[in-house]
Amino acid sequence: MGGSAVVVGGGIGGLAAALGLRLIGWEVTVVERVAALADAGAGISLHANGLRALDVLGVGAVARTAVRPQYTGGTRTPGGGWLARMDGAALERELGTPIVGIPRAVLHRLLREALPPECLAVGAEVTSVDDSGPGRVRVPVGGGVLEADLVVAADGVGSRLRGRLFPGHPCPVYSGSTVLRAITEHPVTLPTDFELTWGQGAEFGHIAFADGRAEWHAVLNSPPGVRHADPLAAMRRRFGDWHDPVPALLDATRPEAVLHHDIHELATPLPAFTSGRIALLGDAAHAMSPNLGQGACQALEDAATLAAALATEPTLESALTRYDTERRPRSQSVARAARQARRMGQQLTHPLAVAVRNTALRLAPPRTMIRAVLRHADWTPPSLD
Repeated sequence: MGGSAVVVGGGIGGLAAALGLRLIGWEVTVVERVAALADAGAGISLHANGLRALDVLGVGAVARTAVRPQYTGGTRTPGGGWLARMDGAALERELGTPIVGIPRAVLHRLLREALPPECLAVGAEVTSVDDSGPGRVRVPVGGGVLEADLVVAADGVGSRLRGRLFPGHPCPVYSGSTVLRAITEHPVTLPTDFELTWGQGAEFGHIAFADGRAEWHAVLNSPPGVRHADPLAAMRRRFGDWHDPVPALLDATRPEAVLHHDIHELATPLPAFTSGRIALLGDAAHAMSPNLGQGACQALEDAATLAAALATEPTLESALTRYDTERRPRSQSVARAARQARRMGQQLTHPLAVAVRNTALRLAPPRTMIRAVLRHADWTPPSLD
């Protein structure tokens, strides 16, 4: 089955969907509202499932040249004591790869470069689609209309298309946590590849990159909308007395590099990821908190699964039914697990609850963390044949 598609949204999920569709012979246009697809953002961790999805999409090999494996690290207390260690080598034995770190901008660029430039329509906004007729879907873009057999809504957590498809469904809600993050200006010396440190209602973590730089993130319990005149200074006040290398990571950061976003999630699961000839993908379908490092991985899974369904099913209707059947239960389960991880991790504030959690982590068998990662990362990718 071949056809044409309009992908609304030029983020990681949208570009991945476009790659998958082109691999199976579809004509694709990616419509992105920003004027330029700039190399922006902080960093992400890719688990085995995300890398396997990239393999299906044809960019796994090039992506692996840009990542740094996370062999060492774990979870600590603000004073530096270890709560749990990460064994990247054990994960590699189980899954064929450890978790890896990559700047979001690098992954975005690799996906973008794998697409012909003529596929990308930037600086154009899609606010509605017309799927009411018997023919193709009509997508108003700028002063014209694109027609396609399929529309992929990959327009993020605040998806307008999701709101039009499911007008009575609750909107994404504020999670209670806000995140500040940045990539260091220059390489830094780090004792580990990856760390999380949990305090009371706060988390600080880092991901080391292949070029020696690192991403750090600080997650805080906070009312929504709170912003700082000098975000970096605010982070020094909040985390300056935490263990090394937290102060060093802040010192290696330019003030203007700090990004600040409130974390929203689609707390009420959608009843479907498809409607007519429209498929929701990535955050538009299952926006989740980042506590498991699975947001991008789930979007990549979506893209690979959608392409495989369209490649192997006899009709568009059966392909979209299969996509919904395969993706909705899994991604919504991961979103629930991420929410639970946030509540039991970064968001805990009561000293007794924090002490109980920390004791439980210290006493847990070494394979506990491995099993927790395997629960979500051990995913079998579909075939496009």
